Amino acid sequence: MIVCETERLRLRRLTRDDAAFTLELLADPDYVRNIADRGVRTLEDAAGYIQTGPVASYERFGFGLYLVELKEPVRPIGMCGLLRRDYHPDVEIGYAFLPAGRGRGYVVEAAAAVLETARSLPAKRIVAVTTLDNQPSIRVLEKLGFQFRRVVYLMGHTRPSRLFVRNTSIGA
Repeated sequence: MIVCETERLRLRRLTRDDAAFTLELLADPDYVRNIADRGVRTLEDAAGYIQTGPVASYERFGFGLYLVELKEPVRPIGMCGLLRRDYHPDVEIGYAFLPAGRGRGYVVEAAAAVLETARSLPAKRIVAVTTLDNQPSIRVLEKLGFQFRRVVYLMGHTRPSRLFVRNTSIGA
């Protein structure tokens, strides 16, 4: 199911058929360093991650992480979407891209499209978190109108993170 499109990108719901891409993305060293080691080591692990993460979120909240693919040539390059975590009350934007999808404006393009879809939510703000030293992600958030609020310690993480906030009334 296609959620939204931009000039160059298509964002759609993840399915079990995306397990190979998911395995590649979640095994990327930058993903592990900047987000987390999800313990995804096999195609079956990746399919399970899709089912218990994004698909469960679609069913529970109506949104989640989406596969981001180039329109031409059609190929997956990342994930981007909205998350609801049990340990904090805000809707959070999240994204992760393979190296081939970085540095070309795709992350900002995909995230701006996701933020536009978030306008229909009752949330007054969207949050984002990054590791303290993830400068590329911090630059993306600043381009999107997020403002740094404070350093936080998230449940299940051993290192501190930066918390960014963006009011939903800001144009995407």
